[in-house]
Amino acid sequence: MKRFHFLILIVGIVFSLSFSAHKVSLIGNEIKDFQLKSTDGRIVSLSSYPEAKGFMIVFTCNHCPFAKLYTDRFNQLSLKYKDLQVPLLAINSMDTFVYEEESYLLMCQKAKAESYNFPYLYDAMQNVGKNFHAEHTPHAFVIWKQYGRWIICYSGSVDDNGEHPEQAHPTMANAVDDLLANRTIGVPETSSFGCAIFYRK
Repeated sequence: MKRFHFLILIVGIVFSLSFSAHKVSLIGNEIKDFQLKSTDGRIVSLSSYPEAKGFMIVFTCNHCPFAKLYTDRFNQLSLKYKDLQVPLLAINSMDTFVYEEESYLLMCQKAKAESYNFPYLYDAMQNVGKNFHAEHTPHAFVIWKQYGRWIICYSGSVDDNGEHPEQAHPTMANAVDDLLANRTIGVPETSSFGCAIFYRK
């Protein structure tokens, strides 16, 4: 266990140079619909959920030690909010030329082994990640339907404690709760933490 704690500490130090508050706020940006292949073979888009009020969009991947801490939380968030018409979609935008472990086949194996109850989507061309300006794994977004358009209402971390979920402040879930209650989001933007997503030019 001590080695695990040390690993998390080292990961935090190594990637700390990539952790920064957004220079330009993403709140209010419009997100166009997209189509991505899920690990169950389906093509998934925002329009696949005609009753959705909003979405939790989480950019994650296979190899990142920090992202691996969130599997159970993703399943729990999906179970809690899908019946409230706020599905969770996980998207992998990592460059497979740099990280062989991010292949679609290994995504399928991971989703099955960890019993994902939400779509795990393969952003092979990285276009969706670029559209969101996703920076790390995980990088969480809440988008909400406003006058027929999908608007970013929250951007940042899933919560503020990767290693100890029982102590975490659930920043993304709180944003969803505020929107469902027609309240102004208390904290609409935080910093995302994890492995940096490197985009091909």
